[in-house]
Amino acid sequence: MELDERKLKILQAIIRTYLETGEPVGSRTISKYSDLNLSSATIRNEMSDLEEMGYILQPHTSAGRIPSDKGYRLYVDTMLDDKAQEVHDMKAELEEKAGKIDDLLKSVAKLLAVNTNYATMVSGPQYASKKVKFIQLTLVDDSSLLAVIVLDNNVVKNKMIHMEESMDQETVLRLNFIMNTTLNGLDVMDMNLAVIQKIKEQMGAHNSVIDSVLEIIGNALTEDEDLEIYTSGATNILKYPELADKSNAAQILSAFEEKKDLNQWIEQDPVSQNDDNHAIQVYIGGETQVESMKDCSLVTATYRIDDGVYGKVGIVGPKRMDYDKVVATLQSMMEQLDDIFKDNKCYIIDK
Repeated sequence: MELDERKLKILQAIIRTYLETGEPVGSRTISKYSDLNLSSATIRNEMSDLEEMGYILQPHTSAGRIPSDKGYRLYVDTMLDDKAQEVHDMKAELEEKAGKIDDLLKSVAKLLAVNTNYATMVSGPQYASKKVKFIQLTLVDDSSLLAVIVLDNNVVKNKMIHMEESMDQETVLRLNFIMNTTLNGLDVMDMNLAVIQKIKEQMGAHNSVIDSVLEIIGNALTEDEDLEIYTSGATNILKYPELADKSNAAQILSAFEEKKDLNQWIEQDPVSQNDDNHAIQVYIGGETQVESMKDCSLVTATYRIDDGVYGKVGIVGPKRMDYDKVVATLQSMMEQLDDIFKDNKCYIIDK
């Protein structure tokens, strides 16, 4: 007798149900599994075959079935194979998005929601500090200069500068050289009067253009950009009765849709350079500062793109969430991201 796909699904359903309840499992219980769509009579016939094959046992006459050691072994081996394939598929999908950070983080939120059946949120990267990586000044016409500033977090800033006095191509090339050799690797605190004076002395002229470029660089290094938060699976909340009543559901869904309250999550769970092992944290009920999630549990982790570049991942569910599965899934996801960030460069372009 062959263990076909239908028998395997029924065996898996029996084992999962028995693990949850500890009680022998009958055909009527298994028939309620929505993805099987089989009658109780059909399931009884299949269970008889599974019993004959040694995968399940009937502890008492007229009682339901329980898994045998052989059944448990097949379940565990299948589960491990499925998990390995799941991790492989997850990494392959993420690697497709590795060139652009926002696409990658959207995929992370979606994959976590699908794999956990909870709601998920992923913050965009935050930067411990910003430094100048590269400056490109390009002559557009006699009165205009395009300044392109690349920061060490790969954010690119573009701005047109109006020149009161014209510059030839050779002068622009010289200014590019001086700016890059003097400012490369500096943050805003390093750009003091001595550094500025050194640039002006080397150029000997065009102070107004130099001041304009330095102003653009200073703004790029100091401005606080709105933190992007990517979400997925908010409607998964409706699957849990304790969160699905009108009041709770409306608050949670609103938070995920408008995202304003989610900033409280980042403030409560700030990114730190000292976080080790992805800093997985569990917040239960009132431990979270997000008011709309007081009846939920929140599990968070830290991802790292590069030195000084960090972000947060959060999974939201009922207090009775499967913590073991959530923590294991988060840890696996963080490890996949570690590999991707190590092998790829993600860029954020400010247009």
